[in-house]
Formats: sequence, structure tokens, C-alpha cells
Amino acid sequence: MITRTDDIRKLEGLLKTFPVVAIIGPRQCGKSTLARKFGAAHFFDLENPRDLAAFDDPQLALESLSGLIVIDEIQRVPELFPLLRYLVDHKPEQRYLVLGSASRDLLRQSSESLAGRIAYHELGGLRLDDLGVGQWRGLWLRGGLPLSVLAASDEISALWRQQYITTFLERDIPQLGIRIPAATLRRFWTMLCHYHGQILNHAEFARSFGISDMTVRRYLEILEGTFTIRLLQPWHVNVGKRLVKSPKLYLRDSGLMHSLLAIDTPTQLATHPKLGASWEGFALETIIRTLDRPAGEISFWATHSGAEVDLYWQQGGRNLAIEVKYASAPRLTPSMKSAMTDLRLDHLWVIYPGDRTYSLTEKITVLPLFRINTAEALSPG
Repeated sequence: MITRTDDIRKLEGLLKTFPVVAIIGPRQCGKSTLARKFGAAHFFDLENPRDLAAFDDPQLALESLSGLIVIDEIQRVPELFPLLRYLVDHKPEQRYLVLGSASRDLLRQSSESLAGRIAYHELGGLRLDDLGVGQWRGLWLRGGLPLSVLAASDEISALWRQQYITTFLERDIPQLGIRIPAATLRRFWTMLCHYHGQILNHAEFARSFGISDMTVRRYLEILEGTFTIRLLQPWHVNVGKRLVKSPKLYLRDSGLMHSLLAIDTPTQLATHPKLGASWEGFALETIIRTLDRPAGEISFWATHSGAEVDLYWQQGGRNLAIEVKYASAPRLTPSMKSAMTDLRLDHLWVIYPGDRTYSLTEKITVLPLFRINTAEALSPG
């Protein structure tokens, strides 16, 4: 049984402070399973026709209830948000835990109606500390979606992910009101795999795909809003150098990326041209979720001359950064030296798939990915 202790702890804290807490995240990441751990007296799943029918008159369905009330797939009935505002203002004995899979519209609708009354917890797939650090290779290959990473075999996991992708494209996207042919979005999504870990040039991508720049931006907005991709923004600082000012693109779940690239086994992954890019994306997603910082507070940094760090953030008045390397024993590079100087870094960690921690300089440490199980692991001593 996967306990997801860290997520439960954070949600308990939010529920003590806010009358409404929203768990947002991709389909099949475990939102409903996690919500059931709180022992709510009332649980409504709006994909269940019986529960949905009860919400023909939602005020009648909810007004007489007390305690914790869970509403799953709330994006299917967005008109509930103004009602929830009224109920929590007039019935302090009620608490709501609402679950949704589409962040863009859900965040807009809920924040407009429930300003000051709602908090958000983003739930992704399972993490290393959920599974145990020794499971990182399986987590990398299969991704973090529970039914994929916990499958009995790589073959079953690959089959499940293929069906997940088909369902996402043919059912979930149209249910969000997005009228794009499934085959078109699949080709777009697959092409993104080849840009994974690269600087995004909208115009170049549009030419490659044969669509307009605005259409590219629209498709990206859809996939970002459904937690499928991450657009990591660049850090701008005046260091007298030409800086990269376009975002980097990553597919957030390594298992889905591998399925789109027809990578089903460790051997296929080890020999694939996107091996290094896959490792970079997997490591960065692991680190970003561990840091648990707002998206606007994390970025990458790169110059046109080639110096870069994969992740940069500020914490407690210090400048910190990460460089990801798929190598058995990373060494000090001119790019690392340049980043230390130009960004005035207090510390730089080089993350790799090995098992030994060692120093390259006083302020540059090589660290195995599986050692990053809390944010404190990335705090200079």
C-alpha cells in the first residue's frame, strides 16, 4: 500500500486553514485514492451518473451536510464554485476537498469565486519517497502514474500507458471542450518528445509541423493546462552576456514520453538517442516536485555562448542551481565555472544516476538523484 505520507501531511495542514482545498493533477495520478484516505462522510464522483444526477439541484444536495465533503471531477460542474462560496460562508461546519484534472479552467473558475477561501495542492505521479529510493530505475522507465509504475511487468505497464494516451486524446480532451482531432494532437504530442529538454522556438516548431505559430501556442497551452508538459522559463539577469530568453520544454511524465517514443524496456531506453534528455527531464521533475516552490520561482539559465544550468532558484537570500548529467562520474566543466561566476551562486549541485556523493569544488557537489528526498537535501550546509 502506497501511503503518500508527504501529500497527506500537506493536505491536512491546508484543510485546517482553508474551508476549500483543491487537489489538482493529471488523470489517474491517484487524486481519488488519496482523498479517500481522509475518511470523508460524503464523497461525490461527478463521473458517476448517480452522483451527477444528485447535482441537478446542488444546493439541495449539499446544504444539509456537515463535516468533510469530497467532490471528484468538479470541473464537470463549474457552476458549483459560486455555491461553495455561499455554503462555506454560511455553514462553517462544512469543509470541502475538491478534485480536478484540468488546471487552467479549474484554477480560473475556483479562484474567481473562492478567493481567500481555497488552497491548491498539485498532485503528480508517485515519487521516489513513495516507492523507495531503490525503485528509481523503474520509476524513470514507467513514469509515476500509479497503474503504470506498479504494473506487474514492463509489458503490462507499456500497454496501460498506450491505452491512457488514447483515452486522454479521444475522451478527456474533448470533454474539456477542446475540438482538436485526436490524431492531430497525438502527432503534435509525439513531435514534442523530440524537443524534450530543448529551447522552444515556436516559429520553428510551427514550420516543422505545418501549422501557425498561434496554433502551436494553443496546443501547448492545452497540454500544459492538463499537466502533460512543463514549460520552464529562463532566468534573466544583466551579466553583460546574450541570454536565452525562450522557455525549455519537458514532458512531465517520463513513462508517457517513453510510450510516445516506443520505448518499453530498459534495454530500449539505454540505446535510444533521447536517453540523456529523458534522464534530464525525469531528474528535473523529481527535483522540482521535491523543492515544492511556485512555478514562477524556478527557472533555467543559459547564454548563447553555451554556459547554462538546468535549474536556478533563490532561497533565503542565496542563489542556488542544479545541473543534470547522465554520466558515471561528472567532472568540473567551463560551463559550471561560468555559471558560478555570472549567477554568483552560493552552491551548485550536479545530479547524476550514480551512488556516490563527492565535491568538485567547495561550492559544487555531485549528488545522486536518489539522495534528494527532501528539500533540505538541497540546502547548503
